[in-house]
Amino acid sequence: MSGTAFPRFAKLTAAIAIAATISSCNNDAAQIAPLAKVEIRPAAQQPNIIVVLTDDQGYADLGAQGVVSDIATPNIDQLASDGTRMTSGYVTAPQCTPSRAALMTGRYQQRFGLDDNRNTPMSLDEITLAERLGNAGYTTGMVGKWHLEVDRSSVGFDMDTLPLAERRPYFPDERGFDDVYYGYQNRWWTNFSLNGEPVPLKYRDNTDYRLDVATDAGVAFIEKNKQQPFFLYLSYFAPHVPLDATDEYLSRFPDAQQTRRKYALAMMSAIDDGVGKIRETLSENQLTENTLIYFISDNGAPLELNMPDRPLNEGGSAWDGSLNDPMIGEKGMLSEGGVRVPYIVSWPGTIPAGVVSDTPVSTIDVATTSLAAAGAGVPVELDGINLLPELTGQEQAEERSLYWRFWNQSAIRKGDWKYLQTGGDSRFLFNMNTDFPESENVLEDYPEIAASLQQDLIDWSETLYRPGISNLPLRGSEKRWYDHYFPGS
Repeated sequence: MSGTAFPRFAKLTAAIAIAATISSCNNDAAQIAPLAKVEIRPAAQQPNIIVVLTDDQGYADLGAQGVVSDIATPNIDQLASDGTRMTSGYVTAPQCTPSRAALMTGRYQQRFGLDDNRNTPMSLDEITLAERLGNAGYTTGMVGKWHLEVDRSSVGFDMDTLPLAERRPYFPDERGFDDVYYGYQNRWWTNFSLNGEPVPLKYRDNTDYRLDVATDAGVAFIEKNKQQPFFLYLSYFAPHVPLDATDEYLSRFPDAQQTRRKYALAMMSAIDDGVGKIRETLSENQLTENTLIYFISDNGAPLELNMPDRPLNEGGSAWDGSLNDPMIGEKGMLSEGGVRVPYIVSWPGTIPAGVVSDTPVSTIDVATTSLAAAGAGVPVELDGINLLPELTGQEQAEERSLYWRFWNQSAIRKGDWKYLQTGGDSRFLFNMNTDFPESENVLEDYPEIAASLQQDLIDWSETLYRPGISNLPLRGSEKRWYDHYFPGS
């Protein structure tokens, strides 16, 4: 294969002892059966772990990305400055539910049949990161959007007649989370108050601004559990439609020309304030250097091709005001605009500050990395890798393949190369080591590389719950997207 590996981190002058221990978790001797009892690290040495996930936030929309000038995310930018910003960070699907399923399990979602939003709820046979960390001694908390339960997209379920008792096994509090403040806008399933007090588990109404509620719940969880190792999954329902923001956040962007863009900027500013409050809470409790934080989006932004500034009450696939620049494409596509997202990892005192890495990484790596950090062992069935040896400068990650299959699209990235197949008959090969990825199809110039990557993709697809890659024509929405972004393909 032509091309060189992406720039890597320089070796640290002194080895970091914890990283050496963490690295050993990928050895065969450390692999364990699901939820098996293992020799975990003492609680005093286990870091707290926080995963902040945004919803439909495009690649461009962090100030630290240096792509657009109208965004204001100083707290998240500082998080990036205090750790590593991954410029080739990927999700496993360009859609909410399958992407979240992979994040929560550390496994490609196609392995257990959750290929798209219609395939919910997530199988009860799958073990979540919360369950694994709980078994390692962590207190676990989930706040915000879950989207792995039965909902109106679920094929074979009637939400209007399905009793709560039959939906309950799929709620986060039944999937390994001790404390939950689970909800989307104004109705929350919770067993603790925003003061951190335990309350009976049930639905409660809270009509305050949905992003501020999620932040307050995250802060309350930390204050409630600061005396022992904790795992917090803080999943903001933004900038996903319906677009909604308070006057306070909107007033920060008086020069925004498009209404949808203004609301998206305001919502992302609210998230940024939330990240700032979370980090302030950690600092006040002397937990900054004992907390591993990830900041990631669940997929790229929906653009509706030309980003029409439609009335705010239009939801669905309407543009959410976020941007994917300079990536091509949007939510629903396996081009970079659909699956390449903001991705930050920070652990002050362990991960060096101010690093920018172009190493391809994925959300399936979150579970593996977190379990290794916790000293909990890494089960063999996980698809991700432990990023900490590279993040700490101990060693370079080996080159590997990342895979995608969604609707009638499939793709693979390995090193500098990405192979994309759409509708069974359109094939692309891209050299990703450029400023504008996917701007030129070089398949005819490198047919051997394309053939090798295609075979690798096929071999992977044969291991899945529904084996194979699709040779069917593109769906209507897929065809519109690819005709627009890759005309003449």
